Amino acid sequence: MRLILLGPPGAGKGTQAARLVERHGIVQLSTGDMLRAAVRDKTPVGLKAQDIMARGELVPDLVVGEIVADRIEAADCARGFILDGFPRTVAQAEILKDLMARKGLTLDVVIELVVDESALLGRIEKRARESGAAVRADDTPEALKKRLEVYRAQTAPVSEYYRAAGLLQTVDGMLNVDEVTERIEAAIKASVA
Repeated sequence: MRLILLGPPGAGKGTQAARLVERHGIVQLSTGDMLRAAVRDKTPVGLKAQDIMARGELVPDLVVGEIVADRIEAADCARGFILDGFPRTVAQAEILKDLMARKGLTLDVVIELVVDESALLGRIEKRARESGAAVRADDTPEALKKRLEVYRAQTAPVSEYYRAAGLLQTVDGMLNVDEVTERIEAAIKASVA
C-alpha cells in the first residue's frame, strides 16, 4: 500500500501515520528525515542537497524528488509507504507522479484530514499539555497562523490535484483519534478494493 496523508498542521497526520505503520507494516517516509539521511550517508543526491543547504537555500523540488525516488527503492518500502511532507505543492505532486511511473509504482490513495482550522490551536495546546511538553515554538498562535497560510497557499491545491486524479478520500479529522483511524481504514479499503 502506497499512500499520502494530507492536512493542515495539527490535523493529526503524525498520529494516524504511526497507526497505519503499526497496522499495515509499512514505513512512514518523512522528507525531512530522508533529506538528513541522504546528507549523512553522502549519497550523490545528498551531497547535492548539502551544497544547496550550505548556501542557505531551499532544496529544489527536483532534488527532493530524487531523494524520495532513492528512498522508495529501499527494501523496507517493498510492502508500501506513507509519504509525510511530500508532495507539498502541485509541482512536487507532478514530480512524484513521474518518478512513480518510472518505477512502475502507483499511489493507492491520498487521504486528506479535514479539520476546523479555528480549533487547531486548542488541539495543539491540549496535545502539549497532555504529553507534559511545552508548546513548540512553531505551535504558537502567530506561528500556527503563518503555517496555515502557507498550507492554504501551497499544499491545499494538492488536494484538488489528487481529487481530479480520482485518488483523494477525505476524512473528518475532528472526530476522536480512534474514529479517524477507522474512517481512514475504510477509505483505504474502498480505494484498494
